[in-house]
Amino acid sequence: MKQILVLGAGRSSTILIDYLVQQCEMRHWKLRVGDVDLQLAEQKVKVHTHAEAFQFDLFDQPNLAKYIADSDLVISMVPAHLHIKVAEVCVELSKHLITASYASDDIKNLHQKAIDKEVLVLMECGLDPGIDHMSAMKVIDEIREKGHDLRTFESFTGGLLASSDTDDNPWEYRFTWNPRNVVLAGQGVVKFIQEGLYKFIPYHKVFRRTEVVHIPGHGFFEGYANRDSLKYRSVYGLENINTIYRGTFRKVGFCKAWDIFVQLGVTDDSYQMENVGLMTHRQFINSFLSYNPHDSVELKLAHYLNLELDGAEMYKLRWVGIFDDTLVGLDKGSPAQILEQILKKRWALRDEDKDMIVMWHKFEFVDGGRIREIHSHMVHTGDNQEQTAMARTVGLPLGIAAMMVLDGKINLTGVRLPISKEVYNPILDELSKFGIQFHETEIDRD
Repeated sequence: MKQILVLGAGRSSTILIDYLVQQCEMRHWKLRVGDVDLQLAEQKVKVHTHAEAFQFDLFDQPNLAKYIADSDLVISMVPAHLHIKVAEVCVELSKHLITASYASDDIKNLHQKAIDKEVLVLMECGLDPGIDHMSAMKVIDEIREKGHDLRTFESFTGGLLASSDTDDNPWEYRFTWNPRNVVLAGQGVVKFIQEGLYKFIPYHKVFRRTEVVHIPGHGFFEGYANRDSLKYRSVYGLENINTIYRGTFRKVGFCKAWDIFVQLGVTDDSYQMENVGLMTHRQFINSFLSYNPHDSVELKLAHYLNLELDGAEMYKLRWVGIFDDTLVGLDKGSPAQILEQILKKRWALRDEDKDMIVMWHKFEFVDGGRIREIHSHMVHTGDNQEQTAMARTVGLPLGIAAMMVLDGKINLTGVRLPISKEVYNPILDELSKFGIQFHETEIDRD
């Protein structure tokens, strides 16, 4: 009887665990789910003959080794920086490992040892990274096989609210994933290539340099650039491509309002503020504005950033509670941590909310002298706060990959990404059965 070990039972594990429970019951395999919070793990596993929950401490190395040794395959859902602790043990014990997180340099360094141990460490097999790789490589490989010259690759992904749930929310946004990552998004320097020229966008300009994309049947979305698109040249084998650009989707109008926070400096995570325990939302914002006892905080902010006092951006700020005389609710924190705390009060998902994943790729290529384009998009909506589109698009690729490895349908070894046909074709085919599928449109530009 084969045994699968899932380490971490957080929000993103819900649908993964449900899928694995079903598969293990069909195959009479065993599923074990470990988390530092035993009650949380038990809630996710529920009562099933072929599944059990246990309390798990990642820093208890002897027990970690024991749990892994007793398993045939491990799916790590622990925080990304801790995957290396799991990966090292898995490789040493010749146990397959699958995660949804980016492959760190430490994990990449295990590649040859994993090959020698005949074990697969499959990284970046969730949504983004994950489904983005698989869906992009499928089209890229098809273009190459036809002998066409691929010139441009653009890709955007966004975790958003379904449009029907945003009527009272001018941002058309709530936190559907890790709030901290949202607050810190875009920091650093953006790098990409456009028409053969290297381009760079500093952080304070990222949310002003946006692109609007129309997706048939779903309307318009605006995208801002991700940090480093250049690294995907080697991942996708596009070293000579003219344009490569990856970004994140938001609803139109979001970025202009978010840029206010960037320009104020309230997304800074590099220092701790004073007197946070007694600070209100209004005082927090006022801390970043000049002293003027005669003008309101709203007026000072509008003058400072040249905003219309009754304009759309100021309305968004009022709605989200930035000017409220409400205590922040933290004893200490950086500006970014305080902003996150304030935003969570209005941007937390409500019971009636449904999230939505939107992914879009554009491929421009030359076919016999003609310039043509393929646009590929996927839109998937969640059912509720637990059965979210985010959890489904992260969890299902992991679960499907696990089954295929254990069934002998994926026979790779080493540290890999899901960019080969052996991996992406069967996973994409299976995802389509869950309503996660891409729609492609060809455009002849000549």
